[in-house]
Amino acid sequence: VLSEIAPFLTLAEKLGKMAVQLMGGGSGTISVKVVYASTRSPDDLDTRLLRTMVIKGLIEPVTNLSVNLVNADYVAEQRGLDIIEEQVMLEGSPEKPLESIQVQIANVESKFASAISEAGEIRVEGKIRYKAPHLTTVGIFKVDVSLEGSLILCRQVDQPGIIGQVGSILGENNVNVNFLTVGRIAPTKQAVMAIGVDEEPTREALKKIGEITAIEEFVFLKL
Repeated sequence: VLSEIAPFLTLAEKLGKMAVQLMGGGSGTISVKVVYASTRSPDDLDTRLLRTMVIKGLIEPVTNLSVNLVNADYVAEQRGLDIIEEQVMLEGSPEKPLESIQVQIANVESKFASAISEAGEIRVEGKIRYKAPHLTTVGIFKVDVSLEGSLILCRQVDQPGIIGQVGSILGENNVNVNFLTVGRIAPTKQAVMAIGVDEEPTREALKKIGEITAIEEFVFLKL
């Protein structure tokens, strides 16, 4: 049923948009794997629309092409994308079509090194929470941020005061923060802060964020 899968279509497109903006370059065919985690059997889950939306998210932000169900695979092939799908079966009652969607991109560099998983590919994963798409994983970091508006990802040394500094910079530039979460490996180690914002920060605001000593890298993603 389309209404049942509709929130996941939005999630799929946003994960594609994130992934393409995290790419920092690559050559030859780019391998894209889309992993669906579901309590339903593969026969009960039609992924064609989901696949199309991931491709749409990957291609439309960086081209003037319009992607739809009819041309998605052709356009992906023309752009050098090899799309692979995988379904992970979960235990439980199949009340909803999916638990999560994960997009992996191999054979590329990343503008945000923290988005690279242990296996060496860009990895982003999301779920539907409160009927809205949420980002739950970036690389090896677990986060929980609403994918409404746009997103700032920062890798930082996990220490007090960073959230306040970033919040002050955004507030001074009239950027409203709608969501903020920090995923860390262990206390006082590295952490990734994911900040949902309603407006696009100015270059000056982003520059100031980058100048905070404890922030090792950051990226702004337009969703």
